[in-house]
Amino acid sequence: MNTIECINTRRSIRRFTEEPVSNDTMTKIIEAAAMAPSWKNTQITRYIVVEDKEIKEKIAAEATNDFNAATIRSAAAVVAVTVVKKRCGYERDGSFSTVKGDSWQMFDAGVASQTFCLAAHEYGIGSVIMGIFDYDKVAAMLEVPEEQEMVALISIGHPAETPQPPKRKTVEDLLKYK
Repeated sequence: MNTIECINTRRSIRRFTEEPVSNDTMTKIIEAAAMAPSWKNTQITRYIVVEDKEIKEKIAAEATNDFNAATIRSAAAVVAVTVVKKRCGYERDGSFSTVKGDSWQMFDAGVASQTFCLAAHEYGIGSVIMGIFDYDKVAAMLEVPEEQEMVALISIGHPAETPQPPKRKTVEDLLKYK
């Protein structure tokens, strides 16, 4: 599939089959996600793949809302996206490079997460990025190292649905020239 087709056909998937995602496919997805650009090539995004049903259930039951819990329970795996702290947006002396401070780390994590989801789609794997969960609880459950920060959860698996594309704004709504 070409890039534009991948972008245009990728959807957020919230219902999955019971088929697992192979380690080989996961490796290919992470290899592609590793190509995402980052602030001064800091490459701060990290991934923790949770396949264990008990851990997934604990996240679903104790650390998120009912809507995301159902998605987590349905997924073959949940990928915790973390970032290495105090690298993105910083100079070597510890000062910030721009007035945006360390908010660039969220930009980098977002670019990496979208690249992850597009690569997953290329390999026939559905995904949805989730942000409504208890970040501290999930970090503790997954033993996220202290030098890393939780950013998002991505539920993945073989799609059990084919959602229609949501209505999008027109180019005229989105674009201005000066």
